[in-house]
Amino acid sequence: MGSWVFIVGNIFFIVGSVIEFLGQVPLLQRLPSSSHRKIADVVEVKHYESGEYVARDGEPVAGLCFIWDGQAEVSDPSNADDGNRLFLKKYDYFGHGSTGSTHQVNVVALSTLTCLILPNKYRCLLQPKSIWNADETPENFSLVEHILHLEPLDVNIFRGFTPPDAPAFKQVFGGQFIGQALAAASKTVDCFKRLHSLHATFILRGDNNVPIIYQVDRVRDGNNFATRTVEAKQHGSVIFTLIASFQKEQLGFEHQTASVPLVPSPETLLSMEELQERHMTDPRLPMEYRIRVASKKFVPWPIEIRFCEKYSTREESKPSFNYWFRARGKLSDDPALHRCVVAYASDLIFASVSLNPHRKGIIASALSLDHSMWFHRPMKADDWLLYVIESPTAYGGRGFVTGRMYNRKGELVVSLTQECRIRKVKDLQEPPKSKL
Repeated sequence: MGSWVFIVGNIFFIVGSVIEFLGQVPLLQRLPSSSHRKIADVVEVKHYESGEYVARDGEPVAGLCFIWDGQAEVSDPSNADDGNRLFLKKYDYFGHGSTGSTHQVNVVALSTLTCLILPNKYRCLLQPKSIWNADETPENFSLVEHILHLEPLDVNIFRGFTPPDAPAFKQVFGGQFIGQALAAASKTVDCFKRLHSLHATFILRGDNNVPIIYQVDRVRDGNNFATRTVEAKQHGSVIFTLIASFQKEQLGFEHQTASVPLVPSPETLLSMEELQERHMTDPRLPMEYRIRVASKKFVPWPIEIRFCEKYSTREESKPSFNYWFRARGKLSDDPALHRCVVAYASDLIFASVSLNPHRKGIIASALSLDHSMWFHRPMKADDWLLYVIESPTAYGGRGFVTGRMYNRKGELVVSLTQECRIRKVKDLQEPPKSKL
């Protein structure tokens, strides 16, 4: 981040401070973080004395104006009723969405007032094609970035979709709920605050064919921490909730006692495509099984996975599992996006590990109930991360799993827990039922 300074009167403006200020304006938070830098480079600073007109009814609109410091009053000359007086303070703005070339109201400084003005010729910066990247078009993005793209409907309301080329399930994938809800929360927090924890609850199954509305509640905005709650709705009902906490990056004590397990590097392991090819061509496997594998269309996941050990949904095994994962393709640089991608990927296979000791002779299913994550260190979701999963217990139709994610350097970057509903679907040896 640059450190250049510009001066108006006796007020000094450091570009980093301007970017931080812009990131706390609700209208701008939904923009890519790189847009804040672009806007900071072109805003104009204007200073007003108490009683001076900032804007007059009938005069040309200079641009979008943000209150940096001080207070102003908005008055409508056509309605002199004092009960309709509107006051503006720091982070408030006016001039957004003006359809004509002139102001429709008066804006008067009530104190010494400093404003940042985005000239009209730069209004295009407010309308990027993506919430994550200000420079490229979504056609160039990876599939997972497409999935985590939201349509802003209001400063606190977003709409998410299940793209037709995303992996299909009978219901919305749990990781999609987590990732999209976190994306909505992240788009209401300034880019200097980074997610450090989230807690999610799955309430109802999601419909893949219906958009998901994410409503964000700005619970807390402090100097160092911010808290958001998110409700996901379909068909008028709340089907998923998330609470997320964000913190401004700070220096502090550091230690790590958790050690990364000894596993093969991802470059030495087979991809899911290579595993499928091996299953189709291995002469040791029954021909009927090989034909069944070959007949299934392979849909690449937006997340690339490489198993560190054998994984089977039909054989009994220990209640633990390790695998490497990363996003397919190159992600945009926004750190919030990388956290959202990790959150999206975190629900893959996680719950099903609690079924490993119980798979002998049966087909079983696991359904996520709640999910918690703690983000300890920065990470890149398009670089390999090791997912270490253990299930210490299962009881009462519920499984419990814990997880740790490490980067290639062995640093613990994320810790996780989840509870899930687990149950037997059918016995493998059950005779087929008559359809007559």
